[in-house]
Parts: sequence; C-alpha cells; structure tokens
Amino acid sequence: MKRSLLLVAASMFAWTSPAAAQETGHGAEHAPPASPATPGSSCTPEHAAMGHCTLQSTPSADPRAGHAAPEHQPSGAESSAPDCTPEHAAMGHCTPRASPASDPHAGHKAPEPSADPHAGHAMPGMAASDAPPVAPPPPEAFSGPEHAAATIFDPELFERKRQARLIEEHGGYVTAMFLADQLEYRARDGSDGYAWDVQAWHGGDYDKLWLKSEGEGVFGESPEEVEVQALYSRAIDPWFNLQAGVRHDFRPDPERTHLVLGIEGLAPYWFEIGGSLFLSDKGELAARFEAEYDQRITRKLILQPAVELDISAEDVPELGIGSGLSTAEMGLRLRYEFVPEFAPYIGVEYERAFGDTADFRRSDGEGIGGWSVLLGIRSWF
Repeated sequence: MKRSLLLVAASMFAWTSPAAAQETGHGAEHAPPASPATPGSSCTPEHAAMGHCTLQSTPSADPRAGHAAPEHQPSGAESSAPDCTPEHAAMGHCTPRASPASDPHAGHKAPEPSADPHAGHAMPGMAASDAPPVAPPPPEAFSGPEHAAATIFDPELFERKRQARLIEEHGGYVTAMFLADQLEYRARDGSDGYAWDVQAWHGGDYDKLWLKSEGEGVFGESPEEVEVQALYSRAIDPWFNLQAGVRHDFRPDPERTHLVLGIEGLAPYWFEIGGSLFLSDKGELAARFEAEYDQRITRKLILQPAVELDISAEDVPELGIGSGLSTAEMGLRLRYEFVPEFAPYIGVEYERAFGDTADFRRSDGEGIGGWSVLLGIRSWF
C-alpha cells in the first residue's frame, strides 16, 4: 500500500514540475529578486533582551530627506544609532543620538562692520607708519652759499645781477612812451587853424623824465602859442605824480621862461586831472588846471570830455593876459580806436577869454571866443 502511494505521488510530481518551472521562468522577468534574509530579522525583543540577537528596528523616515547635508557634521552623529530607544540605551546596546539645538540666529544676516571714523588718523602721541620723519635739517645744509649759482660765478657779480633781475621782474624796469594826445584840424569862423598836444616820458615806475609841448595857430600864419616843458616826475602814491621843471614859451612874443611845480594823476571815478604853478623869469605867477574823462561807449568807441582853465595872478599887458581867470577851453571828442595805438576822432570845442584878457583882445580887434569843429588823431607808441 505504501509503495502504491509513493508511486502516485512521484508521478504527480513529475507531471507538475515542467509547469512549475515554466511559471517560474515567466515570473522571473517581472518579479523583483528576493532580498536575502537579514540576520536577526526574526529577533524578538525578548531574545534581544537576553543578548541572543540584535533587534533590527525599522528606520523611521528622515525628515531631512532630499536636503543637502551640511558640510561639517558632529563626530558623535556618525557613531550613534539612528533609532536608539531609552530601554536599549539603558542596557548599553546603543547610544542615543543627541538632538541638535536650534540656532537662535538661523536666517539672520550678520551686520556689516561700520567704517571707523578715525581710520587713517594717527593717534595722539603715535606717529603714523607712513608719515615722513620730522627732524630739523642737518647742519651741513646751512654751510654753503645761499644761492647755488654763487659757487660757480663771482658772488658779488651774481648778487648785483640777481638784484637787478628782481627789480626788473617786479616793475622796476625802464620804459619810454610817446603820446600825441591831440593832433587836430580846427574849422571855425574866419580862418581855420590847427593845434597839437604831445608828450613823451622815459623812466620807471617811480622816476620819469617828461617832455611836453602844446600850441595852436592859424593856417598861413605863424603859430600863436608854442610852449615846451621839461619835467622830472616822482610818484608820490600809486595814483599821483609830483612834477617839477622848466617851461619855455616860444610864442607869443616876448618869450618867457617859467619854473614849474605841478601834480597830475588819476582821481576817483577815473578822472585824469593835472594842476601846475608857473613862475616866470619876470616874477609873474600863473596857474593851469586840466581835467578829462574817458567814457567808453563800446570797447573801441570812446567819448572824452575835457576842460582847461588858465589863471593869472596879475595883468601882463605885453602878453595880452589879465588877472584872474584869463581863458577857458571846453571840448568834447569822440574817438574810435582801431587799435589802442591809433584812434581818429571828431569833436567840438568852445574857447572863451574872460576879464581883462577879453578886454585886451577887443582892443586888438580879436574875438573873445567861439566854437571850433575838430578833426584829428590820437596815437602813441
């Protein structure tokens, strides 16, 4: 009976083996491979408590899964068990993982260090590292001559040249100038005439030698008035010069020679003024006052009013001059400066004799005054 049962079982096993193998072959393509048995997978807590095996607990989900691990981990975190219960830790089977304390400053940005307001300043009593040393010059720095050129040239000659150059550079140089202030034609009733007023000087800022000449006449006749002055001029301040010298009158006859003492300069508001006293070789005292002003209409167009007064302390019948205000001239000239050195002008002038001077002219059959139309040039170099 037993033999019969064994035969039946063997035949059934043989019939079912190919099908099982075929089923197994088809399932191998889709079923995942079976994981090998892990030692201790059947370890119960009781066996683990007796030390027969190690309990493998299912690891819990990592709350930081997918997050990049920090660059530096504490050394104790690597050796501690991932899930160590207090009971196992009490038996010495594992080490519990210490929970990292939360950083109270997490997510806070450290403030930038503020700039030091004293950066670059040397502390009192402390020299900056890059500051040059402060020390007096060595004694040999004062041992040589004051000027290095004196070691090559003669010291006395060098000093004279140096002083002369300093004077020249600071205004103490010598210059010269010629000014034809008035060279004009005068159209008036009766006969036309001419007049001139020229001057020249040579010198420096303080001392000058002046030559002046002025006169007038009628065309076709001898000049009525001709005078020449030679003066020494000394600057008494930045605006005025004191002048002294001689004056000689070639016309009218008889000739006179005078001592001259005068002052001229630039008054406030740019008025050019001048005053002179004349003492003739006959003891006659006279005075003259002049004033003019340049009113610039444009940079080149200039209107110049001028006035001249002649005063005598006494009558001089042979010259036709009376005491007091003898004559007055008032003119207005409009000039155009093509260049500062050359300026033609047109203008008018009124001349009048007063007092005894007017009487002397009437007695000689002359007019006591009148208007003139002027056409002339002003030039200097």
